[in-house]
Amino acid sequence: MSNINTLDYSKSLENTDLSSETLKDLYYKMLKPRMIEEKMLILLRQGKISKWFSGIGQEAISVGVTSVLEDDEYVLPMHRNLGVFTTRNIPLYRLFSQWQGKANGFTKGRDRSFHFGTQEFKIVGMISHLGPQLGVADGIALAHKLKKEAKITAVFTGEGGTSEGDFHEALNIASVWDLPVLFCIENNGYGLSTPTEEQYKCENLADRGKGYGMEAHIIDGNNIVEVYSKIKEIAESMRKNPRPVLVEFKTFRMRGHEEASGTKYVPEELMDFWSAKDPIDNFLEYLHENEILSEEENINYKKEILKEINLHLKKANNEPEISSTESEELSDVFKYYNNQIVASEKNTKEIRFVDAISEGLSQAMEQHDDLIIMGQDVADYGGVFKITDGFVEKFGKDRVRNTPICESGIVAAAMGLSIKGMKSVVEMQFGDFVSSGFNPIVNYLAKVNYRWNQNADVVVRMPCGAGVGAGPFHSQTNEAWFLKTPGLKVVYPAFPADAKGLLTAAIADPNPVIFFEHKALYRSVKQEVPENYYTLPLGKAAKLKEGNDISIITYGAGVHWALDYLNENQNISADLLDLRTLQPLDISAIFQSVKKTGKVLILQEDSSFCGLASEISAQIAEHCFEYLDGPIKKLGSLESPVPFAAALEKKYLAKSKLEETIQELLEY
Repeated sequence: MSNINTLDYSKSLENTDLSSETLKDLYYKMLKPRMIEEKMLILLRQGKISKWFSGIGQEAISVGVTSVLEDDEYVLPMHRNLGVFTTRNIPLYRLFSQWQGKANGFTKGRDRSFHFGTQEFKIVGMISHLGPQLGVADGIALAHKLKKEAKITAVFTGEGGTSEGDFHEALNIASVWDLPVLFCIENNGYGLSTPTEEQYKCENLADRGKGYGMEAHIIDGNNIVEVYSKIKEIAESMRKNPRPVLVEFKTFRMRGHEEASGTKYVPEELMDFWSAKDPIDNFLEYLHENEILSEEENINYKKEILKEINLHLKKANNEPEISSTESEELSDVFKYYNNQIVASEKNTKEIRFVDAISEGLSQAMEQHDDLIIMGQDVADYGGVFKITDGFVEKFGKDRVRNTPICESGIVAAAMGLSIKGMKSVVEMQFGDFVSSGFNPIVNYLAKVNYRWNQNADVVVRMPCGAGVGAGPFHSQTNEAWFLKTPGLKVVYPAFPADAKGLLTAAIADPNPVIFFEHKALYRSVKQEVPENYYTLPLGKAAKLKEGNDISIITYGAGVHWALDYLNENQNISADLLDLRTLQPLDISAIFQSVKKTGKVLILQEDSSFCGLASEISAQIAEHCFEYLDGPIKKLGSLESPVPFAAALEKKYLAKSKLEETIQELLEY
């Protein structure tokens, strides 16, 4: 039970100079979301909205925090923060349309309740995987800091969300980088039905601030005067002295996690205790007693709000049900980008694959002043593969940033940078480690443009692949994890010139790109590469050899395996297609080759089951069946993790079965 027993407004006002008008305004701002909620609960019972997460009893937090923020400061709310949206003066009909899945909402019917954002009102909505939005707040705050803007960012979470790793990653990043993030924990007693004593062992969640060297406060979340006054003081201080601050608001959730959940698990005496601390009833009593607000004014407030609710609800109700076409749905998966290819020039030099990546990245940093590189050991050390060696001297530590070991938090921070109009490249030290950042990639970056028209201008670099004796945790080529997720572009070059031009193109593209770089190719492959900044089109395969007997379709290291084999077997007339980009996939080039040769082998380094080769095989079977003169062959590596010992790794790789597979197909 809370250690805050009374709502002592007089004591809260002792050190403040809040006018009567400010106090009345705060009351009005709390009353409005309360009355909207009461209306929504009626509509929910009538089946006119599908779900509701109630913030009744917690209005003082949303209203108090948002009231002290400047209009151009971002706030990242949660389920129970209706007061954030109303305090930012979003037209109610747009909220009602959002909750009914209609076009005047913010997501074109593609997401529900408070799962949306709006640049117009500087609100960044939550996703159901609660943790990543804390890292997004870090990214927004980082952008403010880099742009030297004296602004703060406020982000909300519940006490249950503090158990997620993303919470700890976000606090650590903010602390290490001195980011002006106001972390707001609404400690409302239960994570769905799980009480706080089953969520954490520390007495107060604010105590966790000490572990991150972070200033922390406990505030009575039901006392609007205390919330407003203390947060106002904290916010003003943070703008002058940028730093993260953790605030735990003691409050309670008076209704179920969502209405279907109910509250039977809550002891009656606990419910009674918090019912007596209702933030609106108690504040109204105080305003009456001190003759700040008359009953007549209160009645007029209610009439005014009710009139607004009914008027806007009628407008939303009269709005037609949303409709869309297949092309409209698909067109919003990615942000439209008119890709103007930058041509390469004649001057070239022979460089390695690793040098081409480094040169492309360096030239992209020169091309885009707002581009930030983030990753483990990428600054002074230059990254484990030395790709960013010398970048700190050239671009400075603000733009080339070492990160803590927290892939999820950094990917989320990259999303925050994009919200502020900045580009970022995130280096996974090894592509295998992306599993620790998987959630924000596939659930945030990939979906955000489709959900509320906010692009994710992020490139994730993925050193990958076997053949270097690195074992199960440093050798995966895991492109299949991302190919299934709409909203991600996936690039996988095999040559230095392609690597440079495709990397610069990926960075120029305002959409999220997963960029694979095969480690075994880094220092083993050389090529003449144009010296200037240039880009190559994403989604365009390269035909490396022309033939009539067989089509070999591959990418990455597989390209070199196939080239070596064909160079040793000049009698084989083969089309060799290097895909280069896996999403978007150059399916027309594939079909054209298969229709010509009639026989096809799809080669990948990844294990065969459910890989890209399976999808290409299905596409060929569906669209080119009548042109085939033999079975579609797909060849992948062994269905096992990547082994360490050289002899085992050699047998694991698909390369070991390439000759027999080609011969079998040719002889069919």
